[in-house]
Amino acid sequence: MQIQDLPYADPGVPDIRSGPRFLFWLGRSQLGGQVKSLLWGLLHHLGIAGLPLGTGIAVQAVVDRDGGRLALAGGLLAVLGAAIAIGDVMLHRTAVTNWITAAARVQQLLSRKTAELGSVLTRRVAAGEVVAVSTGDVEKIGWFVEALSRFAAGAVALVVICVGLTVYQPALGVVVAVGVPVLALAVLPLLPRATRRADVQREKAGKATELASDTVAGLRVLRGIGGEDLFLGRYRAASQEVRKAAVHSARMWALISAVQVVLPGVLLIVVVAYGTRLALDGRITVGELVTVYSAVALTYHPLRNFEEIAMAYSFSRPSAKRAARVLALTRTTTATAAGGEERAATGDLYDPLTGLLAPAGRLTAVVCGDPDVAGRLADRLGGHPAEPGADHTSVLLGGVPLDELPLESARTAVLVQDKDPVLLSGTLRDLLDVPSSGAVPAADALTAAQCDDVLDALAQASVDTGGDPMRTRITERGRSLSGGQRQRLALARSLVADPEVLVLDEPTSAVDAHTESRVAVGVRELRKARTTVVLASSPLLLDRADRVVLVHEGQAVAVGTHRELLATEPRYRAVVTRETDEELATAVGLADELEALEGETA
Repeated sequence: MQIQDLPYADPGVPDIRSGPRFLFWLGRSQLGGQVKSLLWGLLHHLGIAGLPLGTGIAVQAVVDRDGGRLALAGGLLAVLGAAIAIGDVMLHRTAVTNWITAAARVQQLLSRKTAELGSVLTRRVAAGEVVAVSTGDVEKIGWFVEALSRFAAGAVALVVICVGLTVYQPALGVVVAVGVPVLALAVLPLLPRATRRADVQREKAGKATELASDTVAGLRVLRGIGGEDLFLGRYRAASQEVRKAAVHSARMWALISAVQVVLPGVLLIVVVAYGTRLALDGRITVGELVTVYSAVALTYHPLRNFEEIAMAYSFSRPSAKRAARVLALTRTTTATAAGGEERAATGDLYDPLTGLLAPAGRLTAVVCGDPDVAGRLADRLGGHPAEPGADHTSVLLGGVPLDELPLESARTAVLVQDKDPVLLSGTLRDLLDVPSSGAVPAADALTAAQCDDVLDALAQASVDTGGDPMRTRITERGRSLSGGQRQRLALARSLVADPEVLVLDEPTSAVDAHTESRVAVGVRELRKARTTVVLASSPLLLDRADRVVLVHEGQAVAVGTHRELLATEPRYRAVVTRETDEELATAVGLADELEALEGETA
């Protein structure tokens, strides 16, 4: 896989049973790139390892005053230099390719999971953790994949050096063959502690990122209540905790680096001292001593790969664990339809868990009382379990469990609009350019959502579009618009999609009463032939619904019209109005009298 071929047509099915298994799967998925990097790394390291041989031949040729051998040594060094240069360039190229392609694979997997889960993702995983996984964790995972092949090349080079020195000069070669494995494995006792410190640092950094994300998301509210300094102080404290953890971790890695420097120096001293004695005794030549000395000195370079792979694994393992935890989230418990035949997604929407029924082609309002309960119910109606471990009983659409439908079909059939919908940056035309049935024009959807004032504001906000609001750019998350304007544009987008079932969670909580009343009329008229479920407690919306369902303590306990439930269901009255029973009875009586008078007049 080359960088120009990204993105992957299919990033594959990852092994998400644990962080190490995910890393192993990722490395195995890029076996071709790993082999290329390994081969180029071997060329590079073996070229370096061959330098002492050429140097030793040259030194001995000078001592023996042998011009032919000196020329041979020069040619050998030139060939080795070319091999080192080519190997280094290609090793860097293939290693970086492995890094980028591995990071791209993980990002594609995360993007696919995000698209599958939708807004439920941030309900199961903190927003800060999602940001951390998608940015820093991806880089660390790519680092391990990139370092893996270079480590393998370094390890093979060390084996070749030890075997070669043992054959070339057994007396010194045995010392090197014993000493090098000790150097490579000397840091192993320090790794568990270094890994634990790295995990602590990563955990604290994730919490700080989560706090920063929450602060930015709620900045407008914080400014309103004067809480900026409080949250700034909390973030400073969290940042200091991250700094302390990073310093604590860096000390251990500094110790590991020191060990990697000191022990090769000790081995070099031992080789020189023992080799000098052998040379004085005439058992080895000066050239052989120089060769062995140079080979031992150059083992420092491949040994550094052992330290790097230890660091890369220590930092990437918790990152891979977090990524695997996100990738392990599922939309719901899926079941396979009998025979695998495609099943139609039309008809009544029914939730067996709560007993909620939304008849096809009608506007059903649902009153929960608790906004969080309403949000979880909206997720259930969209086919998403609200929380891990929650009851995964599937919602039925026309008697067909949503779990048995392909994800694309389920998303097409049921669309859920959250109480805090997100507007992506781009023009208004881009915003409304969504997959749809084509039955609802954008103009009709904007009219039903009462977006006239929004269109006027957009037309005035940009003079370079010729006064065309459809060409006006909307900033990220619609931050240039008010809450009510964002809600209505999101509602228009949902109406344009024209799904079989539209679930709206508090779609007018940020608009005034007059606009809310007109929106209720517009939605009712535009969705006449479609199933619409509105989770709300506003009397203006409830009075326009064909039927109203009261959900109390997780169960649908009452069904009727808004006025019927006001008159007969105390729990419904307690949610919808704060009036006393006497005041409410008077209001209902007056409303009935007005209806009777209107009937007589008619």
